[in-house]
Amino acid sequence: MSKNQINPAKLHNSKWTEVNPKRREKHFLVSDIKFDDDGAVLLCKVEAVLSRNEYAIDWRELQDPLTWRQGWQ
Repeated sequence: MSKNQINPAKLHNSKWTEVNPKRREKHFLVSDIKFDDDGAVLLCKVEAVLSRNEYAIDWRELQDPLTWRQGWQ
C-alpha cells in the first residue's frame, strides 16, 4: 500500500478517516496548521467531527494509509 500523498499547504480543512478509531471518533478535519518562516509545519491539529475534540498530531502520520485515509469513509 502506498503512502497518502499530502501537500502540507493544502491540509487546512481537509477531511480524514482514522482507520482504527479511538474513543468512537472516526472522522476528522484538519482544524489548524502552522508553518515556520521556511514553510515547515510547526503544528497540525485535527478535530473530531462528532465530539469536536482537538488533537495535535505530527502531520506526517496522515501519510500512513494503515492509520489514516483521505476523505470520510
